[in-house]
Amino acid sequence: MLDIVKQWAWYDWVMLFLRLLSCFSLTVTTIQLGDSLTLPLWIVILWEIMVFSVPWICLLLNYRYYLIAEMLLFGGLSIYLTSMFPEAYLTFLMPAFLIAANSAEKSYRWAAPITIVILPLLLVLFSREIDAFVIFPQVGLAYVMGFAFHLLIVNHRQNEIIRKQNSVLEQYLTQIERVTLLEERDRLSKDLHDTMGHSYVSIIMGMETLRQDIASQEGVQKLESLLQLARKGMKEVRGYLHQMGSPQETLPLGHSLRQLAEEFQTHAKVNVRFRAIGEEYPVGKQVKMTLFRCLQESLTNAVRHGHATDIVVSLHFEQQQTRLEVQDNGHGVENWEDGFGITTMKERAAHLQGRVSVFSERGEGTLVTCLVPRMVESADEIIRLVIVDDHSFIRESLRSILEGQRDLRVVGLAEDGAQAVELCEELEPDLVLMDLEMPNMDGITATKRIKEKWPGIRILVLSTFQDTEKAKEIMRSGADGYLLKSIESRELAETIRLVHRGGTMIAQDLFHKMLDGQPVNGQEDLLVAPKQSEKDENAYGLTKREQEILQMLAQGMRYKTIASKLYLSDGTVRNYASALYDKLGVRNRDDAVQKGKMEGLV
Repeated sequence: MLDIVKQWAWYDWVMLFLRLLSCFSLTVTTIQLGDSLTLPLWIVILWEIMVFSVPWICLLLNYRYYLIAEMLLFGGLSIYLTSMFPEAYLTFLMPAFLIAANSAEKSYRWAAPITIVILPLLLVLFSREIDAFVIFPQVGLAYVMGFAFHLLIVNHRQNEIIRKQNSVLEQYLTQIERVTLLEERDRLSKDLHDTMGHSYVSIIMGMETLRQDIASQEGVQKLESLLQLARKGMKEVRGYLHQMGSPQETLPLGHSLRQLAEEFQTHAKVNVRFRAIGEEYPVGKQVKMTLFRCLQESLTNAVRHGHATDIVVSLHFEQQQTRLEVQDNGHGVENWEDGFGITTMKERAAHLQGRVSVFSERGEGTLVTCLVPRMVESADEIIRLVIVDDHSFIRESLRSILEGQRDLRVVGLAEDGAQAVELCEELEPDLVLMDLEMPNMDGITATKRIKEKWPGIRILVLSTFQDTEKAKEIMRSGADGYLLKSIESRELAETIRLVHRGGTMIAQDLFHKMLDGQPVNGQEDLLVAPKQSEKDENAYGLTKREQEILQMLAQGMRYKTIASKLYLSDGTVRNYASALYDKLGVRNRDDAVQKGKMEGLV
């Protein structure tokens, strides 16, 4: 109750003051006229105390309870006092004002007739000295004034909502501008790195190969001059890339998300609590940007659509994944439907082999969970690579880039698909970086032959062009990923690790284009999650914990009850339930229970 009082506006205090003033003056007058009462004085005073407190407490719970309590208690007291003192009918003017001020929705249809007609009529019947033509206009005027005060309250609340929504939108636009600038910087830096940077590397390496073909000392000096100029140009490009980097990008993930939560709390005027669980580890730019966007969208939706006043943000650094949970105390919705923002969040997460799930129920708020697999580098694991490309400069450039990673080792180079097949037979690499357009044997044919003979070898296509038809064809041939050569070197290394562990990755721009065509490999999803080490026994892949929660839901238990029985937090149970609904393809608990019974899971 104290928390409710803290949220009061000026009009709540005005009505409390009017009630307090009315009941206080009524009590003082009753004590002065105590000898004329037909009931014991202490009963009447107790009645007046109830008149002050009970409706006020009911108003904190539900306005309908308040209306009934006000009419019965205050109306009954006014009728009793008026039966002995005719002028006491004036005591009913204040409750008539308060009833009108606190009515809402369709309650006017029954509250107004009772207040303006029935109760004044009872006052006239119990005190025949009152003129009906006097009391009805006075009570009606008090009710109209209360209704006007109610309109003033509604207007003030609407202005507050608009002001709050504007603050949220301003904060959202500020964050959008900031993130857009970061992404544009990142895109430009990638373009510089992957075009100018790779060009300089190729030029330098090509000129180094000319040393043996130059006989004169003058030619050697010119070559050294050109090499020096190229290295200087490459150094300048790297300097530009360093200058383009934003300080925000260098901040740890936890610090960035905490800063976002604090800024949102300041501007949106809501309570946002942030907590990081587990030991923080570094994550890639794409992971950081995805979680940042997810938190931004979740906070905005919680206030704009859920009208939340309290939001809990939990960032979990787990061994296999990074998990972000945003739980709010808003209204929630019965049947959740993804909007543009949520759809974009899910696409971003899917690009990183992760997922976004939303659980929402009316009266229980909304829980948004974003899961992104962790790219773990094992100190002992070495991924053996074969690079296949018909351009020697590109082969050498890729080798110099990838061998800078301590867990990647290039064991072979091939200039066409035929050589790639021979190297796979000789070296048995873990992963092949395959080009598409090559003489003798192209990448598609080579991929088919390698997958037929050595299905365990992972193949990652690295192409220059966004050809959706060839991308579909080579994915059907068994390739495990399709990337563009413009990818940043660090992202390339992370993708190689991901594909090596059983995942599938497709370049995001190409992924959106392919979504408009036919499914790849006969699947609806183009991005396939990494293989799991353990297989679930049921057809829907439910874990034991999810099956246990489904059983409890079928028994009619609420989430808080399940949490207490399983010794879990309420948010964890909601997270399990959200994953359960995703796997069953349902939207709420009733559908989950019904499908569980139909499928024999319950």
